[in-house]
Amino acid sequence: MEKTVLYQFLTEVPQAAAIWSGLLVLAMTVLTVLVARPERDRPEDDPGGDPTRPSERDLAAAEAADLRRYAEEVAVAATRAAETARRRRAEWVAAHTDLERAWAAYDAAETAARRFAGAGALPTPRTPRTPAEYAARERYLHRAATAAHWRGDLTLAQLGDVFGHRNGWDPRRHPVEQEVRLARFVRDERLADYRAAGERERSAWRDAELAAEAARALAAEAYAAAARLRTARVPAARAVTTATARPATARWRPARAG
Repeated sequence: MEKTVLYQFLTEVPQAAAIWSGLLVLAMTVLTVLVARPERDRPEDDPGGDPTRPSERDLAAAEAADLRRYAEEVAVAATRAAETARRRRAEWVAAHTDLERAWAAYDAAETAARRFAGAGALPTPRTPRTPAEYAARERYLHRAATAAHWRGDLTLAQLGDVFGHRNGWDPRRHPVEQEVRLARFVRDERLADYRAAGERERSAWRDAELAAEAARALAAEAYAAAARLRTARVPAARAVTTATARPATARWRPARAG
């Protein structure tokens, strides 16, 4: 009996040991494979990393987006400033044209008034002071004033002053005196128009200069913003390319039980 038990022990134990040895080798092989499994770095697995902190690629993309938005806004502002500058220059050109016309009108009125420069030194022609004479003088004044109005020398309101005998218009004066007064009145009005046109022209010139300076400044800023955007796109593209092409950093992690 003892020999039978010993025989079974000596024959079955080595067999069982071989089986257990094979199972142990298999288990160690599987454990080695699991232990040696590579995994990508993740922010939560990095003991020194902050999962809430944006990556370099996100920062570069956000900066590029801000620069692009600013460049677009500045470009729109520069376009509007250029349009304003063109409009202000057109207004100055029109004001300058009005100034030249006002000067030409004043020069013509001054030339006409100079013809009567010596009229004050001559005695006024003597005519009979009769109602018919005064009526003739009044008709002459009205005709001369109406002709001046149609030439554009008198406004409708000024013509009304003549017919209403207001503001120094006296129909009883001699026609020569009326001509002198009318010529000098038109000259003074043209001089006032020329001075007003000069003030408008200077104001339009200042506005045009300010608008042009603002347009130049915004154009320069738009160009600089576009240059900064082009410069920022290169690092952003490199960051994206690097993050995409860079192989995942492998770390050896022990397999979790279960």
